[in-house]
Amino acid sequence: MAKPRYSRLPARKSSSSTMFLTMLIMFTFLILILLALGILSIPSSNSGNSPKPNDLSSIVHNVVDRSDDDEGRGEHWVEVISWEPRAFIYHNFLSKEECEYLIDLAKPHMVKSTVVDSETGKSKDSRVRTSSGTFLARGRDKIIRNIERRIADFTFIPVEHGEGLQILHYEAGQKYEPHYDYFMDEFNTKNGGQRIATVLMYLSDVEEGGETVFPAAKGNISAVPWWNELSECGKGGLSVKPRMGDALLFWSMKPDASLDPSSLHGGCPVIRGNKWSSTKWMRVNEYKV
Repeated sequence: MAKPRYSRLPARKSSSSTMFLTMLIMFTFLILILLALGILSIPSSNSGNSPKPNDLSSIVHNVVDRSDDDEGRGEHWVEVISWEPRAFIYHNFLSKEECEYLIDLAKPHMVKSTVVDSETGKSKDSRVRTSSGTFLARGRDKIIRNIERRIADFTFIPVEHGEGLQILHYEAGQKYEPHYDYFMDEFNTKNGGQRIATVLMYLSDVEEGGETVFPAAKGNISAVPWWNELSECGKGGLSVKPRMGDALLFWSMKPDASLDPSSLHGGCPVIRGNKWSSTKWMRVNEYKV
């Protein structure tokens, strides 16, 4: 009489189940260890402890780690001041000595500021911009190279994508009407592509006025802590007061690479004092100088 045959498949199924349970237990144990070490965290459902989009009543304050080139720069930190447009203030980005160096370097070469003609790409006079300015070539000297490297670290955009530094001087009554830093023509994007971001560095304090204003910014603009210190022009939108050494980073393009109309910005008239600033425009691709 032939012996009955027994299938071994159930045994295999049992072995697979045991292996799966073992792996699940090990994975759960690993997650618990990561949670205990603080490497992972469970998102909280309480939204009251985190800032809401476009809620300017609670400016996000992030301390920046110090590096080897921080000598003379005081305590520095970054504030997220807006998400539409994306805008950030890096406090004490430049030292007092660096600010004075850029001003002294530019003073002998200052001329009436111009704007770019969208048809020819050449500079032309305009009533919307009444300051004086000059350009400093990218990588001109060691101090400028250090500043440009710091800008690259701040923006995560390579140094080679940046235009030369523009130094601007505004006297009492001088201003820059609201405008976009991005281009609406093909001529000005042949070298380096579109302007993706701007870093505006303040080289001096201003007694009154001279704010950088974003009239199209979204959010409760009157909730910023410095609201009562702003001029009437500054209260026309989200504004940043000039402070020596601070750097304002704002993006002219959204993360999906579309142009951001909320990046419309201008320089309010200086009421008392003088305003010195330095602008670095960053391109999507390498900008050849």
